[in-house]
Amino acid sequence: MPRLILLGVGTARSRAHAPAGLLVEYGHAHVGLDGGPGSEPPETCEAWLVRDEKGPLQAELLRIARESGMPAPVLAPYRHGSLHIVPMPVPSRAGTMHGYRIAAGRRTCVWAPESAEPPAWARGADLVFAGAGRAPAATAEAFRGLGVRRLVLVRSPGGDAEPGGPPPFGEWGAEGAVYRM
Repeated sequence: MPRLILLGVGTARSRAHAPAGLLVEYGHAHVGLDGGPGSEPPETCEAWLVRDEKGPLQAELLRIARESGMPAPVLAPYRHGSLHIVPMPVPSRAGTMHGYRIAAGRRTCVWAPESAEPPAWARGADLVFAGAGRAPAATAEAFRGLGVRRLVLVRSPGGDAEPGGPPPFGEWGAEGAVYRM
């Protein structure tokens, strides 16, 4: 069963938190999803997958990858044995954006910290990492309506502000926290 470690929970411009990032560990495979300065995946990762190759941090991510010898951050699928990580489109105010569907055996996880609304392909997921949006309670209820088993919210709506209390469904993510699908 994959281990999922939150590397950061902030926005690209947050001063309080590193940019939202996730490390997927499955056997000997280590794959980073998004992140940025302070939340980049370890140098030993096999792939660094991003939601948007034209994002505001892409130049910085490319510099980090080049200096550390990591793979360049790309929008791409990844496969290792029964681990499948596939980019999927998400509704976004910023234009074309993607999230990732992570599958291992019969377990599924969704990485969608930039989605303006819950993507339909998150239906029935065991675990979802999602942006809180401007209305965290409404976001949480929408994911509950999709039959998501566990919801972890990142990117609080106040930017650098700490979230105010637990959402009606799910929990707030914490940098360094470890999750299982």
